[in-house]
Amino acid sequence: MVHARRTATEGERGGSAAEPVACLENRQGRSPILLICEHASNHLPERYGTLDLGQAERESHIAWDPGALGVARLLSRDLDAPLIHATVSRLVLDLNRDPSAPDSITALSEATTIPGNADLSPDERARRVAEVYDAFHRAVDDYVEARKAAGHVTTVVSVHSFTPIYRGVPRPWQIGLIFDKDERLARRVASGLRRDAALNVGMNEPYSPADRVFHTLERHAERRGLASLMIEIRNDLIRTQDGQASWASRLAPLMREGVQRL
Repeated sequence: MVHARRTATEGERGGSAAEPVACLENRQGRSPILLICEHASNHLPERYGTLDLGQAERESHIAWDPGALGVARLLSRDLDAPLIHATVSRLVLDLNRDPSAPDSITALSEATTIPGNADLSPDERARRVAEVYDAFHRAVDDYVEARKAAGHVTTVVSVHSFTPIYRGVPRPWQIGLIFDKDERLARRVASGLRRDAALNVGMNEPYSPADRVFHTLERHAERRGLASLMIEIRNDLIRTQDGQASWASRLAPLMREGVQRL
């Protein structure tokens, strides 16, 4: 397990070591798939305090994607695939957004106000971009470049979860597959999932690239000509270890077969 750390600022040098923002697991995994989990953690580093939020808000879906890391880790094991996941809550900065996007650092998530993100100075925004966004994506860039040069990565898959009800509207899908220009892997995984007639599989649902949620895959896969897929699983289905194991065992063979046929 390898950690990518943010760079300490002038005021922090000489103090305790900076917290890692990216964690690399199964570095030598033999699968051509690289798994990424940007919203793996609801952790708030000490310098941010609680962002003036209560515990319930800090544990809710506005802070992270519940269950996503558990599924990603099981996929990493079952596929023997490397995994890079974040260790910082998206309330500090959303790693799956361009830093210039208005929701990169948001003061309002769904119906929840985030006081600690209100009226941030340009310097504070720049600091978060440098310490969180740049550090995480530099770690991904470095790893992908090394693996691609060795011919060991052809596909990047990001793992997420979504809330069953958003802004009062129920979402009917158990799983969504999000894709942009390259539809191959999404179509093949969807075909396998639909063998279960009870599943409602969303194609570019509950989000699509038009919602600016494809940033990580655009940066690390599409720009390099690599296949890509974003997986969104409804979070009430993967809150338990049994749920995570069930979805990982369902997805792993479909992903393996889909990548082999690319």
